[in-house]
Amino acid sequence: MLTVHHLNNSRSQRVLWLLEELGVPYEIVRYQRQPDMRAPAELRAIHPLGKSPVITDNGATVAESGAIVEYIIETYGEGRLIPPAKTPERLRYTYWLHYAEGSAMPPMLLKLLFTMMPKRGPALLRPLVRKISHQALTAFINPQLELHMAYWESELGKSTWFAGEEFTAADIQMSFPLEAAAARAGLDQGHPRAMAFLKRIHARPAYVRALEKGGPHMVGR
Repeated sequence: MLTVHHLNNSRSQRVLWLLEELGVPYEIVRYQRQPDMRAPAELRAIHPLGKSPVITDNGATVAESGAIVEYIIETYGEGRLIPPAKTPERLRYTYWLHYAEGSAMPPMLLKLLFTMMPKRGPALLRPLVRKISHQALTAFINPQLELHMAYWESELGKSTWFAGEEFTAADIQMSFPLEAAAARAGLDQGHPRAMAFLKRIHARPAYVRALEKGGPHMVGR
């Protein structure tokens, strides 16, 4: 049986949601974040990088969110949650599936890091660290995030879901950047379509079941 090595409050929540959407049986092995929010060392026994998400299935170990989604859809999807091949929707699906981690999440991570730095630096250096962090946020990171959020808003004006009119696994993959942006980048300010997207996914029964099984999921809060 497929096993999800699930780190609390992490990207692996999307894997649970995908499996719930497909009705695929699975087991959960749970890992708790350390006080510094890092994954525990036990995850390295599953994958050398010790990161989440990671799944094991039929002797294979698969890490990285996009690779996991592709594996599950190919192995268990039976044509569900993926547009037909050689269609415009399929191309959009592939794009958003990889854009989520490749382009959307890096500025979100930088936002988190530069917001945390002034609080965690040595007391004597905090004024300097605060100044550097402020400059990085205002000159580069926040403008990048505004660019991405405006992009999502525009694209969601073209169709109900990211790949088209049908809900797909690309929407599951894109949920994490939008959740993070709503938590710490001001997505709720001037992006009604993106916020409506979040409202729609939160109402999906499979999303609710995944939360019940995976535990509280508060991205960036």
